[in-house]
Amino acid sequence: MDNYRQLKYFVLIRIVIGSLACSEHDSQKPNIVLIMADDIGFSDVGCYGSEIETPNIDLLAYEGLRFTTFYNMAKCNPTRSSMLTGLYNGGNGAVHIAHLTKEAGYNNIMSGKEHFDSWVPDYCKAEKVFDHSFYFWATTEYFRPPSGEFEKPFYLEGRELKAEEIEYEKSPMYKTDFITDYALKWLDEAFGKDDPFFLYLPFHSAHYPLQARPEDIAKYRGKYLKGWDALRQQRFEKMSGLGVLPENAQLSPPEGNLNKFRGPLVPGYTDYYPWDGLSDDQKDSLDLEMAVYAAMVDRMDQNIGRVLSKLEENGKLENTLIMFLVDNGACPFYTNKIKDVPPGPDNSYWSLRASWANLGNTPYRQYKQSGHEGGSHTPFIAYWPGVIEPGTITDQPGHVVDLSPTFLDVLKLQYPDSINGHPTLSLDGSSLLPIFKGEDREEPDYFISGLDKFRMFRSGDYKIVRLNGGDWELYNIKEDPSELHNLASILPEKLNELSNYYKRLEPGLKLKGPIVR
Repeated sequence: MDNYRQLKYFVLIRIVIGSLACSEHDSQKPNIVLIMADDIGFSDVGCYGSEIETPNIDLLAYEGLRFTTFYNMAKCNPTRSSMLTGLYNGGNGAVHIAHLTKEAGYNNIMSGKEHFDSWVPDYCKAEKVFDHSFYFWATTEYFRPPSGEFEKPFYLEGRELKAEEIEYEKSPMYKTDFITDYALKWLDEAFGKDDPFFLYLPFHSAHYPLQARPEDIAKYRGKYLKGWDALRQQRFEKMSGLGVLPENAQLSPPEGNLNKFRGPLVPGYTDYYPWDGLSDDQKDSLDLEMAVYAAMVDRMDQNIGRVLSKLEENGKLENTLIMFLVDNGACPFYTNKIKDVPPGPDNSYWSLRASWANLGNTPYRQYKQSGHEGGSHTPFIAYWPGVIEPGTITDQPGHVVDLSPTFLDVLKLQYPDSINGHPTLSLDGSSLLPIFKGEDREEPDYFISGLDKFRMFRSGDYKIVRLNGGDWELYNIKEDPSELHNLASILPEKLNELSNYYKRLEPGLKLKGPIVR
């Protein structure tokens, strides 16, 4: 079924039988599917403004709920650590959300990327909490590498797999596809049981290296010849029309990678330069780079479509809560480890440069690792027929630490007092279920993101953030969502209030004492 027909078909099904779902939700626990993308900017999927074709993600958005402001921890491992435990920081006593679903009688399935901070306990690792798990740690190739130089191991329920042992349906093997192959195989098994299932599907797309199937790349060749400057303006206008930006949002000026601790790995690389000054050959080369990235996002969406089709064909779609989110903003850490090989094939190893990542993070500033909105602010979509009103958009802010409390609410479960012999650590977030139901929730007292030298701390309308361990900047994020006007010298009292508030959270990143705002 092609993407257009699939979209129409799912929407028709939703309209016809959606009215029956409410009574089912009263008596049945929902299945849960949690999908995470990697290193994708706020504007890099269609329903948030992109020209990249993502009809299946768009379906979830247009038939579900989009957040205009949703925060992560700005990098792969801290985001996953916080999302899966509900903690900004932790240790023994952390509870993986799959512990919660298991206690509620769910079949737990994971296929994809696992990458944790060192504080996450061993008992939270995939093989300890999922009934079935296929996973890898951090960066690996998309195609099987021609040599083992960059290859890292894959694991099947704790057992290390060599590349030749991986099961896959489509040749040549491609990671986004075979991640989904394992998930679909285990879903078939789950469908034969009476218990509900929890599927955690953390894709690696579109983290470098830039590798994609040729037919996917071909769809996008030539679409980026107009350049990053024109495309940022085009996306900004589309986003404004879609309603995924605050009305007062402005397009930030083009900005390079200001991270002094993780700069480009290629000598002579320039962070930003105007597109119009490039030669035709340079433009063609840069068009290919972005076309490969787009192809990777497209392929991920195709695989999300495979999951949606599987759920619909087996009568599970109407009682399934599906959430889609991203671990951090687009990545500007340009590198090319294999010289004289263009991006795309299995023997290449490229990443995006800052100017294309700046396009992905439209209209916001900065990138992955940074607490500025470009690094910490990414899409969040929730789809749940009969509970979430189709086509809704909320400007209530959320954060990945809110997922665990949300699971507890959805599962109608009490947070355990102990785990693996340790008293449990109190959760940092609060449930998103009221927002799912179209209600207002009490906004959390604060949100935290960014690596330490790039930390963000937001409380109420104001936010402090720093670059390279420098002085705090201050923004009124409601009046200035694109962070164009640093108020640090104008409102020193507010700056001191927030910086002192943040200091009281360190080193455990949990509030000590009464709130002072």
